[in-house]
Amino acid sequence: MTVLAIALALLPLTWAIAGVTAAILAVTVVIYPALGLIFLALAIPFGRALLLSSASIGLVDALVVLTLAAWLARGLTARHITLERIPLLWPLAIFLWLGMASLLRAVSWRQGVLEWLKWAEFAVLYLVAAQVLRRRQVVWVLIALFGVAVYEVGLGALQFTRHAGPEAFEISGQFTRAYGTLQQPNPYAGYLGYLMPLALSLAIGALASWWTSHKATSLLLGLLTLAVALILLAGIGVSWSRGAWLGAVTAILVVIAFRSRRAMLILGSMVLALCIIGWLLEPARLPAAISERITDLSSYVMGPDPSATEITDQNFSVLERLAHWQAGIRMFNGAPWLGIGIGNYGVVYPSFALPHWYDPLGHAHNLYINFLAETGILGTVAFLAFWASAATLAYRTAQNPDPFVRSLALGLLGTVAYLTLHNLFDNLFVQHLQLQLALLLGAVVALRIQSPSRVR
Repeated sequence: MTVLAIALALLPLTWAIAGVTAAILAVTVVIYPALGLIFLALAIPFGRALLLSSASIGLVDALVVLTLAAWLARGLTARHITLERIPLLWPLAIFLWLGMASLLRAVSWRQGVLEWLKWAEFAVLYLVAAQVLRRRQVVWVLIALFGVAVYEVGLGALQFTRHAGPEAFEISGQFTRAYGTLQQPNPYAGYLGYLMPLALSLAIGALASWWTSHKATSLLLGLLTLAVALILLAGIGVSWSRGAWLGAVTAILVVIAFRSRRAMLILGSMVLALCIIGWLLEPARLPAAISERITDLSSYVMGPDPSATEITDQNFSVLERLAHWQAGIRMFNGAPWLGIGIGNYGVVYPSFALPHWYDPLGHAHNLYINFLAETGILGTVAFLAFWASAATLAYRTAQNPDPFVRSLALGLLGTVAYLTLHNLFDNLFVQHLQLQLALLLGAVVALRIQSPSRVR
């Protein structure tokens, strides 16, 4: 204790405060492992600002390790570590094994191991969350996730309206694309997109409960979560991310449609009618900036050759993505079975780059092409098997008679739908964002296990 007191006295005030805070945090998490998951939910969007080393390892990673260690320590102390039957572990294990196998072709083992550890961290967090969380703790995790996301929207709104950001994020010289603390608009939109379907599903469930029971608490909960969903949707809007817009629309449709067959039929008819109206109306009737963002989407399907097209401010982002997609496909053609090594897209990109597009972005800006390039057919099929299993798990859990469990599962299904669409134009498993999915999956599985009426 004397040595510790002397060290605190000699250290700068900032370091001393940080050290004491870290010690208190560590002791608290060791005593209550679930608090580690709540702290983690708060820390995810600040991952870039809380790095502890140049190897992109930071406080978020430390919280995952600390929570795992606390859970194991409690089990060892009690001489009993209970492992419930957790779904999805086999698809995850096979994907991790194939990701490790892909490193046999890796140019950079350092980048490959870091990327592999990211997915191992995902699996660990999912396992611990499924074992540790109880109903009340799930609620606190959700409060933490929604609370910090609303803060991010507020920050993004200031960036959007006050023209605060890099020139590359400028919109028609009047606004700036929101990026929050995540440094880029697309990860920012993706971060909000993970949570928006969840808030919407919880709002619909609470309002439906109020409609039948007339309980004031259900009405209050419904209005609060609906407000959160609308705020997050607004944040996605000011990110100006086309992929996020598509993903958000898809997620909303899924959340509403899967609540009942009647809702599915009504919504399907409405979507068909809106498609017909949209086809009959001229795109020019929309604001010019929004119209351009939407009409540019067709370029991804019938895009020009990025190496033979004149680059302008209007087509730069489309051409850049197409160039990286083509580079990823070239990598896949060179190593179709196990790819060029997980985490190695940015490393080998210069060898596969198209003319004029020599600046690597770190990934292919399309998750599926990125997996094909880095892990080949085998790794991609393993990931898609895990992804389909996650969607199936959410859908089957949505049949649970418990309204809260049902709403949470439907929200998770909406999140999977959102990520499926948005990942066609980006990679949203960056900057620790995938840990949000691990928390949500763990929460759903934990409640599913504890439910008296399990749906298998």
